Amino acid sequence: MEIEEGHITMMTKINYLDAHLGGIRMFSDTGLKGWAKTAEGVAYTLKTIGIADTVMGCSSMDFASEHGFETDDGAMLLYKRALELI
Repeated sequence: MEIEEGHITMMTKINYLDAHLGGIRMFSDTGLKGWAKTAEGVAYTLKTIGIADTVMGCSSMDFASEHGFETDDGAMLLYKRALELI
C-alpha cells in the first residue's frame, strides 16, 4: 500500500531494517512497524505489514554483535530465517 502526500509517495511496507537489542526493528517510510527477537516474530511483522520490493539495512545489520547478537551475522541470519517462514 502506498500513501500519496502531495507529490511524495510514502511506502507503508517494510523497507528498512536495523539490529537492536538482539532483535530486528522493521520500518516503513511512515515509521517503526515492529521489533522482534525470533524468526517467527520477524516473519509475522513482515507478513502482516508487507515487504517492499527493496529492503535496505542499517550498518547495525552487519555489525550485529554491537547490538545484542552473539555474532556479526546474527541479525542477517535471523532475517533470512524469517523470510524462509513466509
